[in-house]
Amino acid sequence: MMDLLYYAGAFVVALGILITVHEFGHFWVARRLGVKVLRFSVGFGKPLWSRRVGPDGMELAIGAFPLGGYVKMLDENEGEVTSSELPRAFNRQPVWKRMAIVVAGPLFNFIFAVLAYWAVYMVGVDGIQPVVGKVIEGSIAEQAGFRPGDTILSIDGREVQSWDHRRLYVFQRALDQARLLVEVRDTQGQVKRRELDLSSLPVQQVNASLLERGIGLIGYYPEALPVIGAMEPGPAQRAGMQVGDRLVEIDSRPVNTWEELVAVVSRSPGRPLQVVVEREGARLDFNVTPDAVEQGSETIGRINIRPQFSAIPDAMRVKVRFGSLEALTEGVGNTWMMSALTLEMLYRMLKLEVSTRNISGPLTIAQYAGYSAKVGVEQFVLFLAVISISLGVLNLLPIPVLDGGHLMYYIIEAVKGSPLSDTVLAWGQQIGVALLVGLMVLAFYNDLTRIFF
Repeated sequence: MMDLLYYAGAFVVALGILITVHEFGHFWVARRLGVKVLRFSVGFGKPLWSRRVGPDGMELAIGAFPLGGYVKMLDENEGEVTSSELPRAFNRQPVWKRMAIVVAGPLFNFIFAVLAYWAVYMVGVDGIQPVVGKVIEGSIAEQAGFRPGDTILSIDGREVQSWDHRRLYVFQRALDQARLLVEVRDTQGQVKRRELDLSSLPVQQVNASLLERGIGLIGYYPEALPVIGAMEPGPAQRAGMQVGDRLVEIDSRPVNTWEELVAVVSRSPGRPLQVVVEREGARLDFNVTPDAVEQGSETIGRINIRPQFSAIPDAMRVKVRFGSLEALTEGVGNTWMMSALTLEMLYRMLKLEVSTRNISGPLTIAQYAGYSAKVGVEQFVLFLAVISISLGVLNLLPIPVLDGGHLMYYIIEAVKGSPLSDTVLAWGQQIGVALLVGLMVLAFYNDLTRIFF
């Protein structure tokens, strides 16, 4: 319950920050271009709090439903406007001003991401040394000559400071099915160059586990202890097991490592298992029946628990840090790459080359918000940067009711010399709402299947 409240709190804070940034972009540019703003709301629905500020009496509000926000401007299409205020009405502005106001929201999301990356890299973000811990047999990495103990120095001439430092660049090059030139220092201290040929890598493997499952490179990982570190709804929870339980026996066999537990559970789908745990000095017995889960061509057992890990040695820790100018360059580069990657993944989903399971909804975002907030401020800020970029990109898609849809209308108006008809706008509104509802349903479905199945 405490974890749930923590995740919910982190989610609300994250959304509040990003929505405020987005709507402030619309507000700031509208005010600078002479448009009167009536309301600035974070959240939809009935206001939980409101206050009037400024010479125009603009209403600041916090809505009951947090998934969004809006800036309401003076507009003849939404109410009566006195003749003296017509020059300040949004609909009376030249098309270039309306376009600038619409684009400002997503633009501020990108600016926020750049500044977030810049601040984090100036302060420094914790990471793990870029040392290869394991090379998967038969993988692309093994064919390229990688060996355990190799320290990755650079990728295509880009310095690598931690294991995750250039992961985004690798994602981008993997989608291009390119060849990566990797400079490493081997266990004898010799600097060597190795080429990763990604030309035959399936697009479906370009995901969060690309380095490990797609390329076959596994970095240093702390030891997985036979202790429950995290738990999701499933067999173990239903049986009464808890986070912090130390696993002692499974089916009368001692459990010395996490791998031993996984091996027994994996080959026992649907078969009851007797599990003994140690909790606060006492031994407790549980009857746990693993769920049957399809994994490729086989069915395995799963009880939905994750291990607690041993502490990371200081020698394997590293702080990724840059000077002010380099940090800004990193921020711009990461924001650009993340934006391009988001667009390309959406395009490949439409072509059915990539699974739509990559689309995440509010439940998954809430989980990651909670995880990153627990790890530290730097990781939470990096999480905000990634979500801010996604918000900016998605809002620029040419879908009616989104900023990109309005921008599309204004571009058409600029080309043809007159606005679109009310009939076309009404049809566009209905289509846009239908697309957004469908996207939200898909995102919620993906969230629920990730969490409960």
